[in-house]
Amino acid sequence: MKNTIKYIGLDVSKEKIAVAIADEGREPARYYGAIPHTPDAVARMIRKLKGSGITLEVCYEAGPTGYDLYRWLTKMGISCVVIAPSRIPQRPGDAIKTDRRDAEKLAQLHRAGELTAIYVPTPELEALRDLIRAREDAREDLHRARQRLIHFLLRHQIHTPEGMKKRWTKRYREWLSMLKFNYAAQERVFTEYLQQLREVEERIKRLESAMREEAQICPYAPVIQALQGLRGIALLTAMTLVVEIGNFERFSSPAQLMSYLGLVPREYSSGASTKRGRLTKVGNSGVRRALVESAWSYRHRPAVKGDLAVRLEGQSAHVHETSWKAQERLHSKYLKLVRRGKHRNLAMAAVGRELVGFIWSIAVDAEQRMA
Repeated sequence: MKNTIKYIGLDVSKEKIAVAIADEGREPARYYGAIPHTPDAVARMIRKLKGSGITLEVCYEAGPTGYDLYRWLTKMGISCVVIAPSRIPQRPGDAIKTDRRDAEKLAQLHRAGELTAIYVPTPELEALRDLIRAREDAREDLHRARQRLIHFLLRHQIHTPEGMKKRWTKRYREWLSMLKFNYAAQERVFTEYLQQLREVEERIKRLESAMREEAQICPYAPVIQALQGLRGIALLTAMTLVVEIGNFERFSSPAQLMSYLGLVPREYSSGASTKRGRLTKVGNSGVRRALVESAWSYRHRPAVKGDLAVRLEGQSAHVHETSWKAQERLHSKYLKLVRRGKHRNLAMAAVGRELVGFIWSIAVDAEQRMA
């Protein structure tokens, strides 16, 4: 019996899933209907569609509903891919958007092979990702809490004393604790802003403590430990790289990882003309930001001291060798770009891109040792 493939497009929302089916050939996709977003409803749909000699190929867009649907389907033995929304082809002038049309479009594009799948993390990796992102959210809350307090003081013409150059030091906090206001309402507002600041700082401490514990016991601990052998990459950055990228071995070369992270330049080429522009900035913005922040440490001369020396203790020979090569190469590249008149921010983006190559080398070596 001839095997038949049916391509299923799912438009997923909180309560409902719109389903469309594209059969082999060139016929337009047909709308199946909407089903509840529950495991039982999905299982019933699959039993109805899957018959003898029929293979189902399912896809849906990544979104706020997460990866549970993917796991329900793969547990039933169904091939499913989660699609990157930003890489879905768009027709010019298409101004009508409904769940039905979106599901039909997904089914047809999946049949044509025009969709780009994302990497679906394991449940363990997703749990670590939630922890890292919760810490990032807390850092944003801390920035907002500080800004509210600063703006409150500015509205009442309360300025930092002369000679106190930095905020949020021990001396600055002591000065804050001595401030008084003429009205009880203002005193209450100031007190609440200070308390909010303390609460966010305590939350960050708790999350970072949990991160340190997980970095020792999680399945990805060897990779996290190895990446910390690079200058500019401590615990937070190492964990961010691991949880957001996942398996480094799925990239056959550093260039593929650089492209995945959006650290390669745009290109406009035609005939004999080749033009390269700004970075593509596709992919995970948090990882790009972490890499560029790490790259700033390479503006200093190569050296193994302080925290880096501690992190390199007990590391493999490959980590030691790669770490030193990274320092020499990236420091030299930074100086070369700056001397050519490049802005320091542009130089850091270039250094961050090359840093990815050393990260890939260390991470892949660590993953192979784990296998």
